[in-house]
Amino acid sequence: MDLLKAFKAKRLGIDLGTANSIVFVQGEGVVIEEPTVVAIDISDYSIVAIGQEAKLMLGKSHDRIIVKRPMRSGVIANSKVTKRLLSYFITKALGKVRFFKPEVIISTPVGITSVEKRAVIKAALGAGAGNVYLIPEPLAAAVGAKLPIHSSIGNMIINMGGGTTEVAVISLNGIVIADSVRVGGDAFNTAIMQYARRVKNLVIGEQMAERVKIQIGSALEEESPKAMPVSGRDLGSGLPRTIEFTSNDIAEALKQPLTEILAAIKKLLEKTPPELAADIVDQGITLSGGSSLLRNLDKLFMRALGTPVYLADDPIHCVARGTGMALDYLDVLKKSLTTD
Repeated sequence: MDLLKAFKAKRLGIDLGTANSIVFVQGEGVVIEEPTVVAIDISDYSIVAIGQEAKLMLGKSHDRIIVKRPMRSGVIANSKVTKRLLSYFITKALGKVRFFKPEVIISTPVGITSVEKRAVIKAALGAGAGNVYLIPEPLAAAVGAKLPIHSSIGNMIINMGGGTTEVAVISLNGIVIADSVRVGGDAFNTAIMQYARRVKNLVIGEQMAERVKIQIGSALEEESPKAMPVSGRDLGSGLPRTIEFTSNDIAEALKQPLTEILAAIKKLLEKTPPELAADIVDQGITLSGGSSLLRNLDKLFMRALGTPVYLADDPIHCVARGTGMALDYLDVLKKSLTTD
């Protein structure tokens, strides 16, 4: 029996995100968590680095090395690079020697087209996968957050990733209504960079903006704001300069992207069937995804929507955990999945 298990095809769940990718191996849990970034040498188009090593090169590489994110707003922007990225993840998770091709389930945004779905499946098959299934991100997040999606009770989840925010109402193992807005953690970083330039006359890079967001970021202004020094290039003199940013600065910077997300949520709630809307008022709304960790975000949403809002346990891994758990319930969820 043990020998049969050893030769049995492995099953992987992959949260292929715009900013970060997480790989879940059935029976083992999360085994890989790395940035969705690839560094390419344009002299021969060879891949120099993938993941964390490549991310460290952002804004620091010379002309011959370009650093790319092969995913944009949750969909494939470069199919060849995405195939290499998936191959890297599968090999790192399972090793180079495999007797069977693994079954792979990959999360995708709800708004992607059939052409974009085929591109993901083709990249996964080219990377060495056997059977490939696609699961909508909010459904995977709801499974990973352990919401009672099998019941007739309406469950609302907001999954906030790097490239997109997915909003969905789920009932009876399927998505009743959903929307995807291409605003997420990357848009937050851009908003902080623009604010620094416009208000502070300071040019900062993407990695610095992300560090500020994580360390002192807030969705609401505070009476006792956090502060940190931020280094960049002075817009006037062109010389390096360090100035202090507070969490209230970040709250101001993030007003526009957060307003866009709230507008999408309100629009979806207006279209939600009355019976399910009543369930949402009772059950509340669940937040998942890395961008949901922004401080005071639940309070902002609660004030704007008038509905209880809760942060899922371990929100960063909800989608990846959900893809892995979905592998155990393929027969139940198959109507909500896309296959090869």
